Amino acid sequence: MEADGLTNEQTEKVLQFQDLTGIEDMNVCRDVLIRHQWDLEVAFQEQLNIREGRPTMFAASTDVRAPAVINDRFLQQVFSANMPGGRTVSRIPSGPIPRSFTGLFGYVINLVFQYFYSTLSSIVSAFINIGGGNEPRLVTDPLGDVMKFIREYYERYPEHPVFYQGTYAQALNDAKQELRFLVVYLHKDPAKNPDVDSFCRETLSSRSVIDYINTHTLLWGCDVATPEGYRVMQSITVRSYPLMVMISLRANRMMIVGRFEGDCTPEELLRRLQSVVAANEVWLSQARADRLERNFTQTLRRQQDEAYEQSLLADEEKERQRQRERDAVRQAQEAEERAKRDVELRKEEIARQKIELASLVPSEPPSDAVGAIAVVFKLPSGTRLERRFNPTDSVKDVYHYLFCHPDSPDEFEITTNFPKRVLYSKADVDASEGAANETLNKSLQDMGLKNREVLFVNDLEA
Repeated sequence: MEADGLTNEQTEKVLQFQDLTGIEDMNVCRDVLIRHQWDLEVAFQEQLNIREGRPTMFAASTDVRAPAVINDRFLQQVFSANMPGGRTVSRIPSGPIPRSFTGLFGYVINLVFQYFYSTLSSIVSAFINIGGGNEPRLVTDPLGDVMKFIREYYERYPEHPVFYQGTYAQALNDAKQELRFLVVYLHKDPAKNPDVDSFCRETLSSRSVIDYINTHTLLWGCDVATPEGYRVMQSITVRSYPLMVMISLRANRMMIVGRFEGDCTPEELLRRLQSVVAANEVWLSQARADRLERNFTQTLRRQQDEAYEQSLLADEEKERQRQRERDAVRQAQEAEERAKRDVELRKEEIARQKIELASLVPSEPPSDAVGAIAVVFKLPSGTRLERRFNPTDSVKDVYHYLFCHPDSPDEFEITTNFPKRVLYSKADVDASEGAANETLNKSLQDMGLKNREVLFVNDLEA
């Protein structure tokens, strides 16, 4: 089945469906499953409905419209009771053919009269029908007419094929949808029609006929005395009873392909049914192949559309990912540029502050000044700075001196060696901007600094 474009799972479902239903043709099994979207349970239930004569879900509504049926005798295989295997109540005078000239002459005259009488009666009946001699009957309950016929038929003839339990329109639609042959049987009062009674009692009750009809066709029947049966009778042109016609899909049109008029033996009816089925099976096979090709094309198109949609989604996702990457790069560049600008602005601000604070740095006292404190500063770079301060100079004056020195870091703290004390930190400076800070305003003498004091300058940005 791989060559038919089926997956392993679909092939397995075809085999399971074949085992469940007993349908020998795997192409038929495949077609049924395709029409039910590969739902094995639904497809099997539909087959059970058909076998039990119930309409499928496709034709479940009694309001369904019947497809047009072509009734062209030139396209039909016609079988009558006068053909081999047929049976009829003879209108020819019974008894041996007379041997005398007078008797033979009378026999021929009577035979010709019976023939012309039968022909003239048929013509007159046809004109009456065409001229509207039969009053139209209003069909109000087609399903009720069919079910009444089935009940009455079963009471009179218990052995018979399964009749379709739906209207004529439903049967046509199911046969078209399921690609099956539809046999239409029109019934007439057997009490007044011996051929009908013989056909129902002997032919349709034959086990071989029952099995063949149940297996290969749908059988719909109705009594022509009911409005539904009368309507169907007018549409398919009845000449004699009993009448069966076989309808099938041919070149995408439902048409009558076989006509079985009059009574016949079970063997002859079976042969006739097989002949019509064999002659028209090729059309159903072609319809199944066309339907399979359409379904395959639709499936392929749907898969292509889905693949195209997935490709579009993937492309859109890739484009969104690329856009996110571009945005991330752009944001990183903008952040880097902002950081650079912040650094430059900070450097400019520090340079401005150094210029402003340079005027606040106290002048260095002379070397022989009384009480001067000489301080040695060790910078992070290893540079040693020596500077003299007045004992009254504050810690803030020391900060201003170091901050304005070109070798000093921008962010720093000043600590003693031992014991270690923090004389100045950035936090102290920030606090002093909002409120006076006692530590920064204390003099060096108050802070306990002595002459030749060594202070360490620690870079806070290192």
